[in-house]
Amino acid sequence: MRAFRDAHADRALVALPTSGTSGAPRTVVRTTDSWVCSFAEVAARTGLDDRSRVWVPGPLSSTMNLFAVVHASFAGASTAPGPGTATHAHLTPAMLARALDREAPLAGVHVVVAGDRLDPALSDRATFAGARVSHYYGAAELSFVAWGSHADNLQPLPEVEIEVRDGRLWVRSPYLCLRCDGPPGPFRRGSDGFATVGDRGRAEDGFLRVRGRGTDAVTTAGATVHVADVEDVLRPAATGALVVVGVPHAELGAVVAAVLNDPSSLRQVRAAAREALPESHRPRLWFHVAELPVTAAGKVDRAALAALLVSPGGHARRLG
Repeated sequence: MRAFRDAHADRALVALPTSGTSGAPRTVVRTTDSWVCSFAEVAARTGLDDRSRVWVPGPLSSTMNLFAVVHASFAGASTAPGPGTATHAHLTPAMLARALDREAPLAGVHVVVAGDRLDPALSDRATFAGARVSHYYGAAELSFVAWGSHADNLQPLPEVEIEVRDGRLWVRSPYLCLRCDGPPGPFRRGSDGFATVGDRGRAEDGFLRVRGRGTDAVTTAGATVHVADVEDVLRPAATGALVVVGVPHAELGAVVAAVLNDPSSLRQVRAAAREALPESHRPRLWFHVAELPVTAAGKVDRAALAALLVSPGGHARRLG
């Protein structure tokens, strides 16, 4: 944290690596002010102050975790080695689900969840365990965009403007990075100050609906199926986590597969697929995986999950 403080004092730029989960790793170049100017807003929403103890179990190579630790340092808060002594925690949805499965002591802890979509059911589960839950949508390049208690009630933060252009979300705010260095990636910034990382979504009635990045797609029998479109339909019917991936197929190129970590809702999820999805988008394969693989940053590792489904020695169980 000393390096960030020194950069802020010297008005220098900082260069932060992305996790590479949506492509080749790149370096995000930003001013320190683009983070510091959000500290008061985030502190007000989470109740963070110099008495707080913050648990951040994820790697600091992930910008969401690095931000959490830097913010805690500027607020005078201390870090906590685990949930038992924490007042605040920063987790991905996969980390939160794992903590709840292991009955981690989250009662009274303000859990900030980011890095992936937080389903309402998982948010409710954490609340039932006694946690206060906040969820935000953002990106390493955009920083904070919208805030809520789960993915279905996200609202843009103050000073954040959102436009939807051809189905893609464009954002203008004081939190944006200056540029991305390295291999070409999804980040684009227009002359009007709006920027995008390619995420799809819509804004309506004051809420932001994020539908994922368009590169998460399965080509099956010549049809392109965006996994976010399928997950949007199936997740409300699922108990627990649900992830859609593509599985190689000799004749069709790939087929759509749905993976549940709780198979008890299979009948309801299949019914939702039949009722609301066109035939090309319906999962052809159904699997149960008790614990979804995650990246080092704590996000669901879709590539590893797809490989697990076709591995003879894997732990995936084919459902009827």
